[in-house]
Amino acid sequence: MILLASQSPRRIELMQQAGIQFKIQHIVEIEEVYPSGLKREEIPLFIARLKAKNLFHSINIPDDTVVITADTIVWLNDRVLCKPENREEAVEMLQTLSAKMHYVFTGVCLTTNHKQHSFFDETKVFFKKLTDDEITFYVDRYKPYDKAGAYGIQEWIGYIGIEKIEGSFYNVMGLPIHKLYSELHIF
Repeated sequence: MILLASQSPRRIELMQQAGIQFKIQHIVEIEEVYPSGLKREEIPLFIARLKAKNLFHSINIPDDTVVITADTIVWLNDRVLCKPENREEAVEMLQTLSAKMHYVFTGVCLTTNHKQHSFFDETKVFFKKLTDDEITFYVDRYKPYDKAGAYGIQEWIGYIGIEKIEGSFYNVMGLPIHKLYSELHIF
């Protein structure tokens, strides 16, 4: 059995669309704190492992079960852009991303009672120069407070603001489903 330990509608949709049979395991949100020396992909890998550890300590997982945990970050100029806490932060993040290239890293952790395997994916995202009107329209209409970097590539801002990507589109949505599919077959 496969358990997806996530409340993300995007991750659930990607798993369903890939034809992976799974059940959803809601987890208690954890404070996403990580050691200050971590950078880039090390951060979402650490948090994905932490989510798995917390889940295995909170409920009994059957031996024949693989638990999937994941975390996604936006990385720009040697710092993480987390989920915005309010409208002002969301607007500021999008202004910071405007006319720049940034990285999206997703860390995924596969865990059973007996073993664990982690991997990550990296995508470069290139935003055009966004106007203040475009940014405020998007933030006010879509309220991207649950998204790293304050945007969803699959939403309006992705259609009008992203000039190109290098890497997986689905990684930017929050789950590198192509890699997950392959990793599940060898795990």
